[in-house]
Amino acid sequence: MPRGRRGSRVGALEGGREEAAPPAERVLLRGIFEIGSGGCDVELGERALRWRPIRPERPAGDSKFDLLCKEDSIELKDIFSVKLKRRCFFKQQGSGTLLGITLFICLKKEHNKLKDSTLDLINYSEEHCDIWFRELKKILAGFSDRPKSLKIFLNPQSHNKEASEVYYEKVEPLLKLAGIKTDVTVTEYKGHALSLLKECELQGFDGIVCVGGDGSANEVAHGLLLRAQESAGMEKDWVFTPVRAQLPLGLIPAGSTNVLAHSLHGIPHVVTATLHIIMGHIQPVDVCTFSTTGKLLRFGFSAMFGFGGRTLALAEKYRWMSPSKRRDFAVIKTLTRLKPEDCEISFLPFNGSQDEGERMARESVKSDCGKQWRTIQGQFLNVSIMAIPCLCSVAPRGLAPNTRLNNGSMDLIIVRNTSRSEFIKHLKRYAGVKNQDQYYQELPLLYLSEFNFPFIETYNVEEVKVHPRSTVGYNPEEEDGPQETAFPWNVDGDLMEVASEVHVRLHPGLISFYGGSIEEVNDPKVTCSCL
Repeated sequence: MPRGRRGSRVGALEGGREEAAPPAERVLLRGIFEIGSGGCDVELGERALRWRPIRPERPAGDSKFDLLCKEDSIELKDIFSVKLKRRCFFKQQGSGTLLGITLFICLKKEHNKLKDSTLDLINYSEEHCDIWFRELKKILAGFSDRPKSLKIFLNPQSHNKEASEVYYEKVEPLLKLAGIKTDVTVTEYKGHALSLLKECELQGFDGIVCVGGDGSANEVAHGLLLRAQESAGMEKDWVFTPVRAQLPLGLIPAGSTNVLAHSLHGIPHVVTATLHIIMGHIQPVDVCTFSTTGKLLRFGFSAMFGFGGRTLALAEKYRWMSPSKRRDFAVIKTLTRLKPEDCEISFLPFNGSQDEGERMARESVKSDCGKQWRTIQGQFLNVSIMAIPCLCSVAPRGLAPNTRLNNGSMDLIIVRNTSRSEFIKHLKRYAGVKNQDQYYQELPLLYLSEFNFPFIETYNVEEVKVHPRSTVGYNPEEEDGPQETAFPWNVDGDLMEVASEVHVRLHPGLISFYGGSIEEVNDPKVTCSCL
């Protein structure tokens, strides 16, 4: 049973008496229910459900008695399902004895975590419960932003083939409880979801859900954006001002790293991701376009050139290994043959004073504003371009901790040539936090120490051009062997090989995800429900 507690949303009335009283709301229903171990006077308002224990009258001034009669409440927007509660015995025919009503609630816990909980309103009257049940169902139906039908793409190969178990045991029961219809497609190979999104009928669906790892998530996001361009008749050879994705995308983390889902929710937690979808929480996210010589290569959220690209290129040659083993092997081997790239980097600094409308109005003329571009040349070990924080288990504060999901800018992090030992020190800084509590307490200091090496430069940018000055690529596996003509890029965990300059442009809020704002959840002003 929810217990009234100062600072909790369940005890909102108690904690709010010291502040200005909220505007009065109309009472829709009032009745008697047993909640927990005692009877309560329950009121259903337009925004909240409130209840107060029914106690015998006592002399005025009895502080202990007054404390017992404190009023509790839950906000209606936190309820995602309502069911009639019945007592059913084994092999019993019929619907069983009515006990009352059960409310299913989404609670905000610490560190961005969401949890599903229940509240039982006990009353044996069929007529009484039917009136309340119908009114509560009517209220839930009024939340039009919540999905009623979802298209599911399930990658059964993700994370040691555990994705199917994750979906059918943890996700599907919650979706059914919320009354959401689903259409599940099991993908059979890499690129399957992308090909399906080009042709499948999406009319009638309120959103798309991907169950899998980063590869699956980014494939579905890329496919949704490509489909939006085709539907709008955009020229894909050079999508200068792309249109937004038509449906929101939900991510269920079922991979080995889950960078995109972790960055989106602040935590790689299956129930949290599922509840964001059920509650219809929408988070716009900035997207990058990667293009070369006037041709769109792909949509994405983050990229690494140099060490990050070579490491992935090497790991792809050892697909027979487990994901963690081939990642560790590729990192160690690339470090032993650490070599910088000779390239020219041009970037357009982010003008934080512009609003989104002003930035979009300037998109068609940015490339002609040569005076605003900055150019640096040299030997670089790694170049990171990130529109999202890129949180993961090995980098709990993110590869770009100063980046946000929807702030209209990217972080450009350049690692100049240095010794192998200094570069390894830089890599170790990412995994320096031992627990989440330390992370939240020390984030400002951690960010400053993350990039205080003299060989690291960070910039907040809107566009980036990376132009390798070498005529051939570099083969990290065979140092003296044949050279490759293309340079490897790591784009959202996928290998992209390009032989010429790559132009990266940011497009604010190009796609919407089901997910809560990490900044909002971490805001100390936001209270947590405590059941």
